[in-house]
Amino acid sequence: MSDYSTARLKMVDGQVRPSDVTDIRILDAMLAVPREEFVPASLRAMAYLDLDLDVAGGKTKRCLLKPYVLAKMLQAAEISETDTVLVVGCASGYSAAVIAKLAARVVATEPDADLAAAAKANLAKAGAANATVTKTDPAAGDAAHGPYDVIVLEGSTEVVPEGLYSQLKMGGRLAGVFAIASPSKAWLVTRSPGDFGNRVLFDASAPVLPGLERVPAFSF
Repeated sequence: MSDYSTARLKMVDGQVRPSDVTDIRILDAMLAVPREEFVPASLRAMAYLDLDLDVAGGKTKRCLLKPYVLAKMLQAAEISETDTVLVVGCASGYSAAVIAKLAARVVATEPDADLAAAAKANLAKAGAANATVTKTDPAAGDAAHGPYDVIVLEGSTEVVPEGLYSQLKMGGRLAGVFAIASPSKAWLVTRSPGDFGNRVLFDASAPVLPGLERVPAFSF
């Protein structure tokens, strides 16, 4: 077993399973996807640590979510093998690669052109033929390829992302970290006829996605 394979197993056994993630499909997907391939070479030694890993090279903060945060949100979203999933702000594509092993189709968005190109290359290398990447702002989503059974935020939002809500199918679920109030928490939002219900999942933090920042209040 390679050092990275050992680190991947330790990530799942030491971070993900102890966080009450019991869905075997998610555990198997995280064991199968080489996270080190989705980070710059200089960060590969950190690929399996319990942190939001910045992969943007200092231009702007664009991170892979902590492994347990991603896994717990995916478990709550209950992704089925027939689902179409939108990954918002996919960074270098790791979460999209994991989700591609759970869903029928994955549409990923990323606002940074270099990261979007890297995500496409990384997903191709990982054999995720059912995943595509579009360069677009997180708040815009990708209505052209929707509606979606599930939307996953690869980061947090400080506002209610109504534009993303509208791209959910009836009964669709959105999982993400909401930093609307303090402390921030992971939520599951579900679309029903005429309404959107939300359920708090667990305390969590994540870097805010571009375009989903709180607008500063004007003061005299």
